[in-house]
Amino acid sequence: MPKKLLVVEDEPNMLRVLELQLSAAGYQVEKATSAEQALSSLERGAPELVLTDLKLPGMDGLELLVRIRRVDSSLPVIIMTAFGTVETAVQAMKAGASDYLLKPFSLDDLMLTIEKVLELRLLRDENRRLKEELGHRYQFDNIIGRSAAMQEVFSAVSRVAPTRATVLLAGESGIGKDLIARAIHHHSPRRDHPFVKINCSAIPENLMESELFGYEKGAFTGAAGPRAGKFEQADGGTVFLDEIGDVPPATQVKLLRVLQEREFERLGSNKTISVDMRVIAATNQDLRAALEQGAFREDLYYRLNVVPINIPPLRERREDIPLLAEHFLARYAAETAGRVHALAHSAIEKLVAHHWPGNVRELENVIQRAIVLATDLTLDASDIPLDSQPRATFPSFLPHGLTLEQYEQELIREALRRAGGNKSQAARLLGLTRNALRYRLTQMGIEA
Repeated sequence: MPKKLLVVEDEPNMLRVLELQLSAAGYQVEKATSAEQALSSLERGAPELVLTDLKLPGMDGLELLVRIRRVDSSLPVIIMTAFGTVETAVQAMKAGASDYLLKPFSLDDLMLTIEKVLELRLLRDENRRLKEELGHRYQFDNIIGRSAAMQEVFSAVSRVAPTRATVLLAGESGIGKDLIARAIHHHSPRRDHPFVKINCSAIPENLMESELFGYEKGAFTGAAGPRAGKFEQADGGTVFLDEIGDVPPATQVKLLRVLQEREFERLGSNKTISVDMRVIAATNQDLRAALEQGAFREDLYYRLNVVPINIPPLRERREDIPLLAEHFLARYAAETAGRVHALAHSAIEKLVAHHWPGNVRELENVIQRAIVLATDLTLDASDIPLDSQPRATFPSFLPHGLTLEQYEQELIREALRRAGGNKSQAARLLGLTRNALRYRLTQMGIEA
């Protein structure tokens, strides 16, 4: 169906020329020779756009603009004016005009201006629709998703939150496991008690037990006084064990006891401490593969895997990308005083087509960077910086003639060298869990 335009012009020849040109371009044209007639026309039905002369008999185009804004603030209005009234045209822009045309103008200028204004309205309508979706059906505690997969995640969170069941969240890095863990806690009876997050991959192995269980004065060199561990701090609330696959084997045994009996002892103490806590664990690793490799205890796995929730990567739910992009646009645009307020279709298409190895965290960073560097009100494809560099691959550095065992040892040695001896980082380079890497180092007699 052709888009309807309302043209307001008191000069008959100019009105006829505009009608012919716009009709030939595929628009449905409604005419008015005065502001009063235009307002009457608007009462019968709103057009897609109003094109009005500034100089009109009786009420002028500026007053018509003000009246239109009172009725429909979203209706685009383009002002036509002669060179001698440019200052008035600027006033019209301040009053809310979408654009203006200086007479005489060419057919190309007319069409380009109309198309630009209509496209901007379309973008605003689309962004408004996305915001409405965010505010209603597709947002769950800042977790965004209208895809079937994410709706299943929301449903699982709603069902498991009121219970005491242990939950295992599985998904790639950057997918939002932390948000989902917090949502489970927030919708549980424990919401008014602590939510204690433990990043298992960030705690050095020699400090893991003291962080989890706490210690007494003199338990080790530097223990100047008693300190409660993370489990003790979470009493009555929820403990979130992020990257559970990186817990060392020795600590896994003690962790199993805590999950089974909800009790433990501080380092340097024989006093048993009982805690009432809900456990949520998360991993970006394949724990079943870690079981087969001997890097993760089977009994601990089944103790944690009571209610598994798998969060799909962003590339498998591309229909969520526009919603997420709009969410981050609204969040970070506020930091730039709303200077950027829309995403062009080209930008959305580019975002949807990207593979997103860093998932939602990568998308958030891309939108934030685009807003900071933007020079226009609308982000288009050229404003979206995407990292297309391939990941470093092995084994281009290896010499020929190696056995399989030598090949694996060289891979591990090179990964450790590149990671500066950091086992967690080396494991990520190799696509292994830290425990799987430790197991291989022990088998091969390699020291980091």
